[in-house]
Amino acid sequence: MWEALHLEFMRNALLAGALVSMICGIIGTLVVVNRIVFISGGIAHAAFGGIGLAFYTKIPPLAGAALFSILFAMIMAFTSFKRRERSDTIIGVLWAVGMAVGILLTDLTPGYNADLMGYLFGSILSVPLVDIVFMLCLGILVLSVVLVFYKEFLAMSYDEEFSFVVGVPVKALYFLLMGLISLSVVLIIRVVGLVLVIALLTIPPYIAERYTKSLGRMMLLATILGMLFTLAGIWLSYTFDLTSGATIILVAGVGFFISLVIDSVKGRKKRVVKHA
Repeated sequence: MWEALHLEFMRNALLAGALVSMICGIIGTLVVVNRIVFISGGIAHAAFGGIGLAFYTKIPPLAGAALFSILFAMIMAFTSFKRRERSDTIIGVLWAVGMAVGILLTDLTPGYNADLMGYLFGSILSVPLVDIVFMLCLGILVLSVVLVFYKEFLAMSYDEEFSFVVGVPVKALYFLLMGLISLSVVLIIRVVGLVLVIALLTIPPYIAERYTKSLGRMMLLATILGMLFTLAGIWLSYTFDLTSGATIILVAGVGFFISLVIDSVKGRKKRVVKHA
């Protein structure tokens, strides 16, 4: 593995993995505690329409995905905030429409785009330096916004009604969170692809939630776990010539099930102590 660090594509992969892990740790935590995983999935798959548009118009794919995902995120935010109990249908429709638009625009694009598979299933070992810079800029933006509005996000995540009462702009924060999720999705697309994006966005925070008691610590632990999963996935992908995105998610999945086993064992021990 150490000799592989002399290769530029491996260094780029590690940088991309570190940036995406940080974003997943921060934004993924907000996704998990606010119970909006399904909405995030809708945004992720709707972003495929932007990738198709990018291929058709010859603009950078990540720029197209960003524009499309932000547009759909605002529509989903408006729908889900007004009527959350009925939002799943609208989100499902937007999810499907975004994917359909992307597929049709790709069909209309002259020639075959081999890079398309990378956006569907991820290709962290082929991330170019220009995408690293793009990820870094978006990552700094996302991190800065969360730091500035950390207390407000904390209040909204755990007690929305109280936040309304004390004057926290919950609606504006909700729309802002949707925008941050859409930007985060764009970052993650290059690493694990649209098909697996939700797994990396939710698995590390879900595990971290079980072992922390504050939002900040949950974000930190989720970031560390994301980096471990990504590093292990990159190593396995490089060593055994496997698809990088799927390998990273498989490692994360193993971590998820290990955490469930640990929780189960702890639960049994507590019950034994109680009845002793």
